[in-house]
Amino acid sequence: MPRVAESPALNPSLLSPALEALCLRLGHTFRQRDLLLRAVTHRSFGADHYERLEFLGDSVLNMAVSDLLYDQYDDSPEGDLTRIRAHLVRQDMLHRIALSLDLQAVLRLSDGEARGGGAQRPSILADTLEALIGAVYRDAGFEAAEALVRRLFEPLISETATQSWGKDAKTQLQEWLQARRQSVPEYRIEATRGRAHDQTFVVVCSLAGSSVQARGEGRSRRAAEQEAARLVLEQLCTTPE
Repeated sequence: MPRVAESPALNPSLLSPALEALCLRLGHTFRQRDLLLRAVTHRSFGADHYERLEFLGDSVLNMAVSDLLYDQYDDSPEGDLTRIRAHLVRQDMLHRIALSLDLQAVLRLSDGEARGGGAQRPSILADTLEALIGAVYRDAGFEAAEALVRRLFEPLISETATQSWGKDAKTQLQEWLQARRQSVPEYRIEATRGRAHDQTFVVVCSLAGSSVQARGEGRSRRAAEQEAARLVLEQLCTTPE
């Protein structure tokens, strides 16, 4: 079904070399270039920002990843597929892909947001990636968006990696500590940023009697705790016992 053209509130007549290069990395040439501009525009920059496209992209991403996993794991039950999908679409994975696409170089931010490090913020980069997926969907339909998702996510999937995806990071960390008769980790909110309807939480995870700690960011307290736990577990697993 043909897509209804978006209102060209932005001026898409000429794209910067950085955005042209992004199109090459995405493997998609936009017919409606205003969609690409909107997808990389943070709300601090102006009213025509990426949040509606992010809403679309989140749904497209979940559907496309579900279809990918359905193909690759045809003997896996629904519960396992759900856990693997949750691992793949979580913020830190989206952040990793966003960095590989160099999205921080094309983000349109207000001067204040840019000075505050917005271009490096995991939550903003993850949201921008979802917005780009939504933009490709609006520009060329689901097949084009699904092809993009497969290009980005297939390299992350391997038989060995999925063995550890059944449990979330907080559970894995707690089990790691309990197996060594160590105290459970502590989590505290260090900061919250943004308005009430669009907050980013910063949570510190620390271990009693140890200097090991990490900060995690997320759109909810739980997501930030999971990210902090993952980073602590990563430190523990790379440090000789």
